[in-house]
Amino acid sequence: MTTRQTAAALCALTAAALTSTLLITSAGAASHEPTADEVRIHDVQGSTRISPLAGEEVREVAGIVTGVRGEGSRGFWIQDEEPDDDPATSEGVFVYTGKEAPAVLVGDRVRVSGTVAEYRPDGEDSGNQSLTQITAPEVTVDSSGNELPDPVRLDARRIPRAYAPKGGGEGGVEDRELRPRAFALDLYESLEGMNVEVRDSRVVGPSTSYGELWVTVTPRENPSARGGSVYGSYRDQNAGRLKIKSLADPDENPFPAADTGDRLTGRTEGPLDYDEFGGYTLAAAELGKVERRGLERERTRPQRRDELAVATYNVENLHPGNDAEKFERLARGIARDLAAPDIVALEEIQDNNGPEDDGETAADRTLETLIEAIVDAGGPRYEWRGIDPEDKADGGEPGGNIRTAFLFNPERVTAEDRPGGDATTPTAVERRDGRASLTLSPGRVDPADEAWEDSRKPLAAQFAFRGEPVIVVANHFSSKGGDEPLHGRFQPPNRVSETQRLAQAESVNSFVRDALKIDRKAQIVVLGDINDFEFSGTTKALTAGGALRSTAYALPRDERYTYVFQGNSQILDQTLVSPAIRRYDYDIVHTNAEFADQISDHDPQVLRFRP
Repeated sequence: MTTRQTAAALCALTAAALTSTLLITSAGAASHEPTADEVRIHDVQGSTRISPLAGEEVREVAGIVTGVRGEGSRGFWIQDEEPDDDPATSEGVFVYTGKEAPAVLVGDRVRVSGTVAEYRPDGEDSGNQSLTQITAPEVTVDSSGNELPDPVRLDARRIPRAYAPKGGGEGGVEDRELRPRAFALDLYESLEGMNVEVRDSRVVGPSTSYGELWVTVTPRENPSARGGSVYGSYRDQNAGRLKIKSLADPDENPFPAADTGDRLTGRTEGPLDYDEFGGYTLAAAELGKVERRGLERERTRPQRRDELAVATYNVENLHPGNDAEKFERLARGIARDLAAPDIVALEEIQDNNGPEDDGETAADRTLETLIEAIVDAGGPRYEWRGIDPEDKADGGEPGGNIRTAFLFNPERVTAEDRPGGDATTPTAVERRDGRASLTLSPGRVDPADEAWEDSRKPLAAQFAFRGEPVIVVANHFSSKGGDEPLHGRFQPPNRVSETQRLAQAESVNSFVRDALKIDRKAQIVVLGDINDFEFSGTTKALTAGGALRSTAYALPRDERYTYVFQGNSQILDQTLVSPAIRRYDYDIVHTNAEFADQISDHDPQVLRFRP
């Protein structure tokens, strides 16, 4: 069991607050005919997200077993063979068996007695929706080998274009009557626990080590140039995205590898589940075949002799304890796929002993190991510049002390070093020979500002290319941790993490404005893992007053993404330039995010211009 599955199982046990005793008896081959006063599954589910019978005991709820889960949150799904005529009430429900492995088979006709409970993945304080369950079950098997209810087919004709109803306040959307013809989330909720299917669907999120992938059942909805679904607006969440997991034993039936743009062919069928790691999930009792489409990793063109190439790359917690393959693949990516940029801003460089928490903050061995690997890959011998953070002051993996750092090719670029920079001393901009110039290079931007508390401080450095000064600011803004999910009960979701990133953007914007007041022709590149979208308030704050502009808009809409999350191809990494950099060539080099086999979860990007 994975760490994530273990956590989910523990949450389920806590949320149910019940000790589940599974009692299964057999009624032989006799068929049980429900009477008019018995509770049916649609009575349990009701027409909102919360069961009207939550907390009550129910007796002999009848249904056909459509799926069995023997690991993680153990249990099975049942579906009524005699649905009502209300499209808002689901005919399926999950029966939670707790520590007991389910002792039923798909196709069993059963009667279940137990307590109706609402389980909220990741706890009551989360923004996730609630999953209706029957807990502490007593199960009677009436017969076996029955045909399953016909699955509901999820396709473009059925999925509403609008993703979610609006609903804030204490209950969010959970007390709203479901409108499955109006909103995708309402449709999925109206099918919670029911047998559903998808056919011949495009993969929009690659398979993961957790045995899952994402497909779209609305293939014309915001397609990317390479087969994904572009998330380009808070108003358009790509309603046709759906997570697929398999109910099969992974040891006997390993989950298939799939990249973005592949196809999940044939029929994939099973109950519709919900979890905190993506929301509505088809728990596949029958999984289609992955048809590989041979997506290739991109390479950018080399810079011309008179072009300065500046790149950014989140190398995902790099430290000397990583295996040699990670360094080799990152090195090939920089030397070959990025065509050996003149300057590379790196994010998530860890200290020399990685996550070991012993006060170490230096990262010279991390950077030198990467430089040697780049040389071995046929690239230039870069030099590096950076500033060690204070221990445990910049967030990230405990003990890792992640920071940004620069590599630069000394055969093409000169580092205009001005000593004195450290973890707490800010660099500033002064006039020198009529030009904007850093007082400390490398130096940190406004490190004492509370905007950077427990977060990576921006690193600024000044370089000269063919005699022209260029200031580069490497960033790694605070993460999106704590934001409510797109699929959650509060709509629109509250993006609580944006508050800190807005303050960080204002800090960087102020720094750039100070430079432009001294020299309006200053050539400044601000780049890195901004952890926010090109259309976000964070980006608006970075570009306020015309100090910077986002290069993302130089690309077609279907190519604007550096990261894939829950089936949405989106921008998190950005490059912005000051007004003096008027003409440039910008490329997001898709080498990681769309692939099951990735060395980082971020795609690098490169900017080329003539200073």
